[in-house]
Amino acid sequence: MIELFKIGFLSVTLIDLVDLILVSWIFYKVYQYFRGTRAGQMLVGLIILLIISFLFNAFGLSASSWLVNQFQTVWVVAFVILFQPELRRLLIYVGQTRFFQKIFRVGSSRTIEALVEASQILVKKGWGGLIVIQRETGLRSYKEAGTPLKAEVSAPLLVSIFNPSSPLHDGAVVLQNDIIEAAACILPLTESSMVDPEMGTRHRAALGLSEETDAIVIVISEEKKRVTVAEEGRFVKIDMDETDLRRFLNERLFISSGD
Repeated sequence: MIELFKIGFLSVTLIDLVDLILVSWIFYKVYQYFRGTRAGQMLVGLIILLIISFLFNAFGLSASSWLVNQFQTVWVVAFVILFQPELRRLLIYVGQTRFFQKIFRVGSSRTIEALVEASQILVKKGWGGLIVIQRETGLRSYKEAGTPLKAEVSAPLLVSIFNPSSPLHDGAVVLQNDIIEAAACILPLTESSMVDPEMGTRHRAALGLSEETDAIVIVISEEKKRVTVAEEGRFVKIDMDETDLRRFLNERLFISSGD
């Protein structure tokens, strides 16, 4: 391998340089995702330990290097255990990058139009609704706890489900691809203290599920008569009109392969 230059007794080749740039870029992107969180602070500590370990090895300080390596192993294990939710969201985020979107994206225009139409009808009628669009993360436990339907998505069916006189209106509807899998599903409530106190149980449930999975959750508020969408543990937009909702779903809708 061609040697580019030397730093003291260390010789640096082209492969070494490419390797260093690649690792630095990966650490930077991961830190950028976790920045501002407790996981981000711990990640900085792990990077510092890695740098110290490298320097100790380079200078032949075997005892110091051994000690740092022990801390390094514990640090990695602690990071995985303590920050499981953040790591799960990171993996979901990686799966939602443009590269993977181009591979898995299919977007059913008929389903999108049914969702948009149903949302607008529910808003006009002043009926509440909670619609979950499953993507890559499986939602089997939530679907099994609800009432199975296995019906093709349509605006009239969605509206009838959320009719206040319907026995299925109290809960969420879960969609997988173009099928309504289940209704009256109970979702986990967010424990975040950042939620507006005026927001009700539907909004808290939408945020709670979007924190734990990559699902898109559409909330129709019966009090405010507006449409809100939750994704990745946050509300994308509090009040979406018909055009905004259609555009958003066209950008995000995927075929789901999970359970």
